[in-house]
Amino acid sequence: MKIKIGTEGAYPPFNNLEADGSLTGFDIDIANALCEEMKAECEFVTSDWDGIIPALLAGKFDAIIASMSITEERKETVDFTNKYYNTPPAIAVPKDSDIAEATDAALAGKTLGAQSSTTHSNYAEEKLGSAELKLYPTPDEYKLDIASGRIDGVIDDVVVLSDWLATEDGACCKLLGTLTPDPVINGEGAGIAIRKGEDELREKFNEAIVAIRESGKYEEINAKYFDFDVYGD
Repeated sequence: MKIKIGTEGAYPPFNNLEADGSLTGFDIDIANALCEEMKAECEFVTSDWDGIIPALLAGKFDAIIASMSITEERKETVDFTNKYYNTPPAIAVPKDSDIAEATDAALAGKTLGAQSSTTHSNYAEEKLGSAELKLYPTPDEYKLDIASGRIDGVIDDVVVLSDWLATEDGACCKLLGTLTPDPVINGEGAGIAIRKGEDELREKFNEAIVAIRESGKYEEINAKYFDFDVYGD
């Protein structure tokens, strides 16, 4: 079985396209483990986030493994496997920021950056309306803007922000706090998206997720990237 897998390649530590052209990250390692479990030959295809679902529907690949949250809105267009991880959103601010807490009131009048077409930008629109929202095509752009003082804070997955803050590029900033996920906005975790009606492929992925959880392979990959169980509740 040959499967083409779409991913973004711009969302470390989950998926990242390295300078040498290789793909790295938790999503990539999980995808490779699932393909091995399914005895499938898998090929990765990178895609801009905004166009990744249209590319799936156009047949450019067979599945999306790119930290895509399972939401009701997306379920109208694609089918999902069960989750393979679930982490909350969070806000980061400059180290010298006067913003005291990760609340709508504390962010009033501030400019908040987020990647467009994500559950995090949707969360900011719905829950943090007192802030002005500025959208970016990838996290790289909002990281540059907050480091240079052009925006007051950013919202993204807590793991993505924590990973960035631990690097030299993230030395400008600190984690303000995590946010309570909204099941309607944030969904039930990250799943693998496939075209509607491809139930056999979805079930193969679901069976493989269970298998790598039971075999210890998931735990092994988890430990490579995180010091907590990223699978969540």
